Amino acid sequence: MRPAGKYFFASLTRISDLAENEFELTPLPRAEWRMGDYVAGEVYTRPNSLSRSELRSGRMIDVVPGDVVVGAFGVRVATLEAVGHWRAIGDDGRFHAMTSAGLFGKLTSIAPMLPPVLGLEYRGHATRDGQKLTMRQFVPPIPEIDYECPTVLIVGTSMSAGKTTAAKQVIRHLKALGLRVVGCKLTGAGRYRDVLAMWDAGADAIFDFVDVGLPSTAINTEVYRRRLVELLKLVADARPDVVVAEAGASPLEPYNGAVALEELGANVKCTVLCASDPYAVVGVSHKFGFTPDIVTGVATNTTAAVALVEELTGQPVFSFLSSEAADVAFEIIRQRLGV
Repeated sequence: MRPAGKYFFASLTRISDLAENEFELTPLPRAEWRMGDYVAGEVYTRPNSLSRSELRSGRMIDVVPGDVVVGAFGVRVATLEAVGHWRAIGDDGRFHAMTSAGLFGKLTSIAPMLPPVLGLEYRGHATRDGQKLTMRQFVPPIPEIDYECPTVLIVGTSMSAGKTTAAKQVIRHLKALGLRVVGCKLTGAGRYRDVLAMWDAGADAIFDFVDVGLPSTAINTEVYRRRLVELLKLVADARPDVVVAEAGASPLEPYNGAVALEELGANVKCTVLCASDPYAVVGVSHKFGFTPDIVTGVATNTTAAVALVEELTGQPVFSFLSSEAADVAFEIIRQRLGV
């Protein structure tokens, strides 16, 4: 039986048919809970700026006590905002929407400046014919195709470093050249808005790890590697001329960004590093032993920041928000792609 109240389907349900077809809510014992399970929670906290939910369309809506949100169990390890895990949910059955996309778990750490996160009470798993429904069950058939796509890889030194802004600018430029461009987010915690931003910028198709049944990529490394290979096959099947791929957060964080770099390998023709501050450029470059083709992001917001990055690294730095600097960066990208 379903509890009363207004139902909202968070964007992690976008690969499923839960919004279109009937299902039941069945409370299951803790031993049967797993990451990626579709579950429903009833809102018990008052609205605030972090209590909004991202729907399957990407639209943001307000939810209030008594509303029911359907999302999926998962893990979040955001360095600047919040950390939590579905395994941390206590016997009271209360948990949080760790992202507005419906990534459900109990927060164990949250940045002091953030308002309270949306709180929910467990109302059951989505089931049909007595069987629970999971994200993995709605993954489409994976094509048998190798990933051999020229790729512009956008990585960051942290979350909120400017990766999505850079991705949009790069996609717009490549589309202006008449290329078929596919946008893809390889790692992070499920939010639809990042890949939707790529779509709005003109990408011919968009994908992320949700398409292969992952609510976030903070999972076992080998499990992620297998799912990533599937994701890259889906991307290759879209027949792109160029892929603009974003690795959420940074390669140093536990979202498996380093695995993404390994699997892409020689397909990466150009690397764009979005930095949150000048010193972070040195840290990421040193840790992974690579020199990015382009440094951009928040660390390029002022001339003082640009000068400091160039002093520390000896690399040219570009702000995609400056048309003159962006033109030089685009020329580098064209050269690396052979366009």
